[in-house]
Amino acid sequence: MNLESKLPDLGTTIFTQMSALAAEHQAINLSQGFPDFDGPAYLKDRLNYHVAQGANQYAPMTGVPALRQAIAAKTQQQYGISVCADNEVTVTAGATEALYAAITALVRAGDEVVCFDPSYDSYAPAVSLAGGKLVRLQLNPPAFKVDWSAFRAALSPRTRLVIINSPHNPSATLWQADDYNQLWQAIADRNIFVLSDEVYEHICFTAEGHVGALEHPNLRERTIAVSSFGKTFHMTGWKVGYAIAPAALSAELRKVHQYLTFSINTPAQLALADMLNAHPEHWQQLPAFYRAKRDRFAKALAGSRFTVLPSQGTYFLLVDYSAISELDDVAFARWLTEHAGVAAIPLSVFSAGPFPHKLVRLCFAKQDATLDEAGARLCRL
Repeated sequence: MNLESKLPDLGTTIFTQMSALAAEHQAINLSQGFPDFDGPAYLKDRLNYHVAQGANQYAPMTGVPALRQAIAAKTQQQYGISVCADNEVTVTAGATEALYAAITALVRAGDEVVCFDPSYDSYAPAVSLAGGKLVRLQLNPPAFKVDWSAFRAALSPRTRLVIINSPHNPSATLWQADDYNQLWQAIADRNIFVLSDEVYEHICFTAEGHVGALEHPNLRERTIAVSSFGKTFHMTGWKVGYAIAPAALSAELRKVHQYLTFSINTPAQLALADMLNAHPEHWQQLPAFYRAKRDRFAKALAGSRFTVLPSQGTYFLLVDYSAISELDDVAFARWLTEHAGVAAIPLSVFSAGPFPHKLVRLCFAKQDATLDEAGARLCRL
């Protein structure tokens, strides 16, 4: 049999590789983006409650009504936007499924999709499987700002979709209202849709906080916005997310979703609905919770030879190691795991083209003791 791969250049993700290397060397794993602490006790109790009550069969394909209604209410509270729980909210198997379903629904063979590198690694395979071509625009440290002239020049009659991500993984930067205005001005007269990855929407540290694509009245009509309960409630293993989009776009996304996963864990959805309704203070207080962790870890690194870049959002810090090593970032990340006992993610893996900067990403969604020990180890270099 001659098996011709549809993704011949794709291997095991860097996240899996670095987590395995961390386990092998008993290193502190600051590579993969997940907390080493548990989520809210109330949320776990409500899961047990709904399991015991027999809510263990298929949920509706679009999501249980109670959760979709709670998402609509939260969206109104956070952004001042009224969305229809029935026609504009879809519950998915984590944000990754929502991203895949959106790309598959919108991108046709030969279409071009613009994204900004460094970019999250699930975008490119989904575009490729849909028969599209990814057009990558490079963002450069330390600000990682979009060059809007270059963006306009990259658009073509084949451009179908723009993928944006704010708060941005891995650069920990945020888009503000002017960025969305610039985007709209560039695509207003073109038949181009927007996929907005907003999984870290509640982890923002600037005074302005998170500005979502749906807040722009014109962009909202052609945008699918994706969020993650795993990031918000420290429960990444639950794999529950959602997409908000106008009814016509939601209908297309749901056509893919119903044959991809069909429906999502029923008792988890009901528990999340209860959590949103009973404890909105959790997501409201999340910026302060993670700001304290960011500041603690940055302080722990203050005596090191790393240069810490500003973190405006997400639960990541970028550090420049040029004062420590001449190794490229992939080799340095391996060396750091094996010799310093701390696992990080090299930034070049988020870009397709050359990325000459000596930067690695560290996750601070960890217990304070973990961050303190990691800081102590890194300060010895």
